[in-house]
Amino acid sequence: MISIKQLHYALAIEKTLHFKKAAEACNVSQSALSTSINELEKQLGVPIFERNNKKVLVTGNGQLILDKAKRVKLELDELLQISQMHKQPFANEMTIGVIPTIGPYLLPKVLPEVRVQYPDFKLKIIEDQSHVLTEKVRTGEIDAAILALPYPVDGLMTFNFWEEDFYWVCHKDDCSNTLREIASDELETEKLMLLKEGHCLKDHVLEACKLQSTKSNTDFDSTSLHTLIQMVAGKLGTTLVPQMALDKLIYNEPELRAIHLKEPGPHRSIALVIRPNYVRTNELTLLKDIFTKQLMLKCC
Repeated sequence: MISIKQLHYALAIEKTLHFKKAAEACNVSQSALSTSINELEKQLGVPIFERNNKKVLVTGNGQLILDKAKRVKLELDELLQISQMHKQPFANEMTIGVIPTIGPYLLPKVLPEVRVQYPDFKLKIIEDQSHVLTEKVRTGEIDAAILALPYPVDGLMTFNFWEEDFYWVCHKDDCSNTLREIASDELETEKLMLLKEGHCLKDHVLEACKLQSTKSNTDFDSTSLHTLIQMVAGKLGTTLVPQMALDKLIYNEPELRAIHLKEPGPHRSIALVIRPNYVRTNELTLLKDIFTKQLMLKCC
């Protein structure tokens, strides 16, 4: 009979494409893992992996089996979670993903209060881009993801907990002291520095500014808001940042000014994204409420 352990080992190999690394991840010997996979393939009557001394590949039939194994593992994980639902909230560990343009600015504002209310809660945070995190949510590798919307999350559920606008950040020598708001058509796009392609914040900025394509400063290719702010401080251009990040980014930069983007808002929404029928929705609702209250206290 096929065992959950065999499926677990097979999924570890798919992830690493390496028997030794998969064995280390599963805390077993490589020989024990190899034997288990050989038995699984024998039981199924088809090879799942092609392997030699240099590489491991997933076969066509193997991919079908692994896709099914992921669904079985997800159902089993949720079955085990249901058995724990009678316990106090956050009695079990939870893993939440967050994108880089939210994590450093949201988490310091909300996690201290989470710790106060639920001191025994074991929360694991991973940081990655939106497309990676949504796939991890779908496969059950993580419980939920914190994303900026709009973003395509087909087949998943969203729980919005914050809405905010963008602010134009400029060096004080490059903007008027009396300026309080600025419209997108007043921006000098040739001096506007944005994150590199692949970051949803860039897409949200372009959408808010009604820019179909950007003519921004292409001398830099940044993946960090902090780096963009340092460029602005060096008078290399201007940028746009979300309200949530203002205190962290310009608190120690007296030479910089943040001016509200005068375009219909909110310019982006922040949400927890989960799978349909996720069994710990009640706990995520508690988190969502804490996040909202703390952001209202610290961002408004």
